[in-house]
Amino acid sequence: MANVFFTSDHHFGHKHIIDFESRPFSDVEQMNEVMIESWNSVVGKDDKVFHLGDFSFLNKEETRNIVARLQGYKILILGNHDRGRTRSWWMDVGFDEVSEYAVIYKDFFFLSHEPMYVNKHMPYVNVHGHIHNQKYEGNHHFNICVEHWDYKPLSFEQIRAAVVASEEG
Repeated sequence: MANVFFTSDHHFGHKHIIDFESRPFSDVEQMNEVMIESWNSVVGKDDKVFHLGDFSFLNKEETRNIVARLQGYKILILGNHDRGRTRSWWMDVGFDEVSEYAVIYKDFFFLSHEPMYVNKHMPYVNVHGHIHNQKYEGNHHFNICVEHWDYKPLSFEQIRAAVVASEEG
């Protein structure tokens, strides 16, 4: 059975993100290559990946080349830096599905780029990106930004286990 993964905020081709978020890369080329290798080290060709936005700052051809190198069935939920391009642009570069809006997954995860308000009485965990190295306290938000997870996507099971552990702790 295929695994399902979540990740966000790769910012492929964005030179300044290295300084903004203290990423451990000497240049944008190294950053791009390490992030592609990190993705493929956990995601298999039959797996599904939800990318929660801010994927690439590169042109269409360069973005297409990166998407083609990444394993898995890729679903993009548009982030603030992705919205300057149309849904069809993202499909053309190789994403299998593109959503302009948040998605509810398995009646448990509320997937969005930016953190969303989740009432403590709601049954959801908001898996989100956007805030990079920051984190919200509590059990209702899970920051999937690459900076927190060694630039690797996390599986549904990993996130669910972390959420359950935080509720018990």
